[in-house]
Amino acid sequence: MAPRILLARHGQTDWSLSGKHTGRTDVPLLEEGRRGAKLLGERLHRAPLDGLAGAEVRTSPLARARETCELAGFGDRATVWDTLMEWDYGAYEGMTPAEIQAVRPGWLIWRDGVPEGETIADVTARADEVVSWARSADRDVLVFAHGHILRSIGARWLGLPLEFAARIRLNPTSLSVLGWAYGEPAIESWNDLGHLAG
Repeated sequence: MAPRILLARHGQTDWSLSGKHTGRTDVPLLEEGRRGAKLLGERLHRAPLDGLAGAEVRTSPLARARETCELAGFGDRATVWDTLMEWDYGAYEGMTPAEIQAVRPGWLIWRDGVPEGETIADVTARADEVVSWARSADRDVLVFAHGHILRSIGARWLGLPLEFAARIRLNPTSLSVLGWAYGEPAIESWNDLGHLAG
């Protein structure tokens, strides 16, 4: 069976709620985010996933992702991996898209990048590393990380340039599955929030 990669975005934080670009700032989960992480864990541990026995689990080292991983019940199985850290937004860290647009009209991170932070090429290389790792053995993998890096992984799984990620939104505490269709990389599900309904 061809390996799949399951993408879990961290729970809600104060900055994600307000739309601030949260790269390397270690913002904690809100209570809503902790509740969502537990519900995500319940989903991952019931049929048909049944706890993903045999799957390899990795998490970003940033607290919001690690705590989501732990609350979902995978902390004891997870390896911390710096490659899963969020995009380093440089000078745009902590700013909302509207604030950035005010000083740089027409700006799109996926096309224009950020000053004093990671380049599009840097993020592409990190996403490619995750894709290569996920495809390296015959087992599913589960990662806990952040919105922009997970969207980047989605684009690169499909073999598309990073700019495609602008078209695949991803909410906090969402679950997405990247797999295969007719031997080609495919999106099985994206931005699934069904577990948040309880």
